[in-house]
Amino acid sequence: MKVLLVNKFNFVKGGADKYFLDLAGWLSAEPNIEVAKFCMRHPDNFPDKYSKYFVSQVNYSKISFHEKLRSAMRLLWSTEAARQFEKLLKDFKPDVIHIHNIYHQISPSILPIAKAHGIPVVMHIHDYKLVCPNYKMFTNGQIDESCKSKNYWRCVVNRCVKNSFLKSALVALEMSLHHSWLKVYEKNIDLYLSPSKFVKEKLGEWGWPKEQIKVVPHCIEAYKYKPSYTLGDYFLFFGRLDTEKGVDLLLKAFKQAKQQKLKLKIVGSGPERKNLTNLVKELSLQNRVEFIGPKHSDELNKIIRGAYTVVVPSRWYEVFGLVNLEAAVLGKLVIAADIGGIPEVISNGHSGLLFKANSVDDLATKLDWCAHNPGQVEDFAREARRYVETNFSQSKHIAKILAIYKDLVDKK
Repeated sequence: MKVLLVNKFNFVKGGADKYFLDLAGWLSAEPNIEVAKFCMRHPDNFPDKYSKYFVSQVNYSKISFHEKLRSAMRLLWSTEAARQFEKLLKDFKPDVIHIHNIYHQISPSILPIAKAHGIPVVMHIHDYKLVCPNYKMFTNGQIDESCKSKNYWRCVVNRCVKNSFLKSALVALEMSLHHSWLKVYEKNIDLYLSPSKFVKEKLGEWGWPKEQIKVVPHCIEAYKYKPSYTLGDYFLFFGRLDTEKGVDLLLKAFKQAKQQKLKLKIVGSGPERKNLTNLVKELSLQNRVEFIGPKHSDELNKIIRGAYTVVVPSRWYEVFGLVNLEAAVLGKLVIAADIGGIPEVISNGHSGLLFKANSVDDLATKLDWCAHNPGQVEDFAREARRYVETNFSQSKHIAKILAIYKDLVDKK
């Protein structure tokens, strides 16, 4: 079977890109599976056999005004992507096409081409972009579902995209063109893969046909991670420092908690770093909170292994919450908000602890409980590793993906 994977980046810029590249590797290791990729050209890309077909690079944040006007048309409908994609289809002749993030840098112009060639298309949902102009359903520090029923003009009123009227207007136009007028995704994609039941149900609420959405949870190769069940002397947050991640809520709960023996380490970078640093000063936590900055791979894993527990204080609809799996396989109990897809990853009271999203009081209570019950924290951590190994294995995940491909090809 020939599988064509499509994603705008062929390097790791975010979680979706990591999954895209991991999937390419997993599929390539399977017998009788041949993989090709279609992406955007970029100096950080991994070498690829089919890179001659990739679309030209565009960086929307570092171009002139004239180039921005031209790029706006590409965001709406890239004729270059359609041409290059058709050339690749004629060369590679895939049996199935697996779409990931194609918004803006590639655009959905490639979808009618796949349809015209009679090739089944499956799309992986990595965010809420199919229904929400700013990907997140989160605006101005809170959940925002005002664009429901395709009321994309609300995005302009609320300046949902980087607090910019023009950017919000352009993206609202993009959503209207693709979903209200052309219905290009609806007409040309055979099946959608959701990483959580929550996302499937949420898209259904917004009018997406749930019978076209299949839930396939993300996975992790647990055998690659050596756990440490030794309890360190700090709570840990790792991730992007953005409003929706709820680090400010964690700081307030940490201040309110009665325990004093454990410190808090914050790993990551992002636009909220300055505000969070100021909040630490306001709360007089300078001697108990440490900002470490961005860390990756082995360096990050070492910090996680050294933690007491990991805290995931998200206040937005997390699509899945892969950090929960990463912490668990490294031997750490996770205290996480009960929001989005997170409750599907944690067995509350067995493999982790859930707190009421946005509740400083409940999070503070959970921090205190963990600090005063080290034996149970270690037991939960061991159970967390077992739970992830059983329910989120890479072998089960790839088997589901291959079964979906086969079913689509058989129905062709």
